Amino acid sequence: MSDGLWITEAEVVELIDLAEAITALERGLRLEAAGEARNMVKAHLSWAPKHDLHAVGGSLEGAGLVGTKTWCHTPAGATPLLLLFEAETGSLAAIIEAFALGQLRTSAVSAVATDHLAAPGADRLGIAGTGKQALGQVAAVAAVRPIGHVAVYGRDPQRRAQFAARVEAELALAASETASATELAEGASVITLVTRASQPFLGAAVPEPGTHINAVGAIAPDRIEFEPALLDRCATVAVDSRAQAEQLSRELMDHYGQPGPAWAGVATLATLVAAGRGRPDGADLTLFKALGMGVSDLTLGLACLERARAAGLGRPLPQPVRCRPRLQTADPIAKGTTP
Repeated sequence: MSDGLWITEAEVVELIDLAEAITALERGLRLEAAGEARNMVKAHLSWAPKHDLHAVGGSLEGAGLVGTKTWCHTPAGATPLLLLFEAETGSLAAIIEAFALGQLRTSAVSAVATDHLAAPGADRLGIAGTGKQALGQVAAVAAVRPIGHVAVYGRDPQRRAQFAARVEAELALAASETASATELAEGASVITLVTRASQPFLGAAVPEPGTHINAVGAIAPDRIEFEPALLDRCATVAVDSRAQAEQLSRELMDHYGQPGPAWAGVATLATLVAAGRGRPDGADLTLFKALGMGVSDLTLGLACLERARAAGLGRPLPQPVRCRPRLQTADPIAKGTTP
């Protein structure tokens, strides 16, 4: 039994970039479509405003790995960790510091969805949200479409301006601020929503015909970014995991109701990738809803692990050695008795 590896954030950044993450994710989605990868439904707990505990996981049976990623999101930050185990033996394969990896995963899944559902010539992106995931979302869409301009919307004017400047400086894309979601949607061929909004701010009538929408910010039932009626305009509605959408997406839950026949038309990204499906001819809107799924985390983790082993990176972690638990207290004083 070989030792596992602890792979740090810095090593993750050295081992994989966005383009490689997109390729790795498509590999995982094809495994899922072939029945060789499965998702565990996300576990989620909230105990205070903007305080959430998350756990996602899955299996990559086609690659011999299973695992989980867990993190606690708070206003002060988060420390996500991805644990990978050998599927046949249960031995520890890796612990991966997963903040950068999670950003790549969230960006890559939007890139894959955009590549399949946006118009081939889509050249204008509107992004709502200026937080930690936002720059990666812009890079993701620009990786698969010839984006020439990025319109930025956020509630805070100062952060809006700063983010538009970052897009221009770091991604070499022209960017401008917008003061509303309506203004954001004007001329946009792709709209990405990556906020923590608790009230819908993108109206059903706002996106122009021909637009593709990535909705990736509202990952718990207490969050919502677009009016559920917008789904009536969508020729294709796709999700990363339908089981999770049925439990965690307020937008889809409000529109489709309880799990049942009404959800039958909701596709998974894995089936779109496996079938090579693109944007339907004459589509008004298409929409991709992401909640976060284990297969995507595991797929990128596998790519990092394979590359770390080949490059000699990572800190070796010895396999845990089992010990019998103490069932009795040896110290009589600790038992509450008199010597």
